[in-house]
Amino acid sequence: MAQSDFLYPENPKRRQEVNRLHQELLDCLSDSFHATNKLIGVLNTHLGCTLPSIEMKRDRTIKENCDIIIQSMMNIQKELQKVDEALKDKLEPTLYRKLQDIKERETEKIAIVQKVISVILGEATSAASAVAVKLVGSNITTGIINKLVTVLAQIGASLLGSIGVAVLGLGIDMIFRAILGAVEKTQLQAAIKSYEKHLVEFKSASEKYHHAITEVTNTVKHQMK
Repeated sequence: MAQSDFLYPENPKRRQEVNRLHQELLDCLSDSFHATNKLIGVLNTHLGCTLPSIEMKRDRTIKENCDIIIQSMMNIQKELQKVDEALKDKLEPTLYRKLQDIKERETEKIAIVQKVISVILGEATSAASAVAVKLVGSNITTGIINKLVTVLAQIGASLLGSIGVAVLGLGIDMIFRAILGAVEKTQLQAAIKSYEKHLVEFKSASEKYHHAITEVTNTVKHQMK
């Protein structure tokens, strides 16, 4: 038992809780890297993008890893914006407005995009049209991705941001010491609250993000049958 534990008898339990929450945060972060790479794969394959895949860096801080995902998402949004602008340029205004109409059937939207997607990409398939419909100007880009970017930025800016990703493998005491590098030992409870707060927001945004990407990949599979 650490000497300070005699003064703060709840610290051992708090350290264990920090350890558990740290692992939960890393799991969510890892899932977001995986989901983003799936989205990148879809865009590169069907919309002719050349986005690089991303990798979680175990020797970096949580903030640095959050920044990697944020930058990748910004690049994804730029590519989708290019496709959106091309569709707006090639389609008649009435047809373009139909793409933005949430009441319009998805099959109709795909048929509209199919009319011009080959001109935009040089070569295209129904899968490419489906990807464009699912991603361009949809809630995935305007809402879900933006929300996840906001949450990741908040995590990076919090006291958690300076904690290393790989610190977990060094044991609970090392995590405790890593946190002590940023906060006083009497603020360990504040660290737990910060983890809990950000995890609730991160899990919610991450689940919506994963669901949206799964929906896109399922649509592609259906179009390629």
